[in-house]
Amino acid sequence: MWIPMLSLTALPHVGGIFGGFITRKEVKTWYTTLNKPSWRPPNAAFPVVWTTLYTGMGYGSYLVWKELGGFTEDALVPLGLYGMQLALNWAWTPIFFGAHKIKLALIELVMLTGTVAATMVSWYPVSRTATLLMVPYLAWLCLATTLNYCIWRDNPDPKKDD
Repeated sequence: MWIPMLSLTALPHVGGIFGGFITRKEVKTWYTTLNKPSWRPPNAAFPVVWTTLYTGMGYGSYLVWKELGGFTEDALVPLGLYGMQLALNWAWTPIFFGAHKIKLALIELVMLTGTVAATMVSWYPVSRTATLLMVPYLAWLCLATTLNYCIWRDNPDPKKDD
């Protein structure tokens, strides 16, 4: 049982690693040119936070997978929603940092947050522990959505926001 646990726990990190390649350059160039609220977390906090959140959500998915007997018919909705939120999570970085589409990234982030909430609702009857592992992620997404909104509001540029 170690292989599924390690694989499912590591899976969210895959998108984070690829996103890091996009973010690394843009944080030092484009991102520094944006007006940002004073309350935003320091740039150094983001890798630490995301590593923690990815590990929690990945392990939570393992708990749901295990409780439902793997990729069974019963697991279709809880793990399908999880997969959907993971895809949305991975898509945000190329939209925001790669394409510089702040408004589109905000819309995508709202969809992600809703999908995470739906994932948690579907996980709750299966594993309360897995659901609780998603609470910090949902809280962080609320912060990230607010931050994305403030950046969009404070950086009006139709060329960047088509």
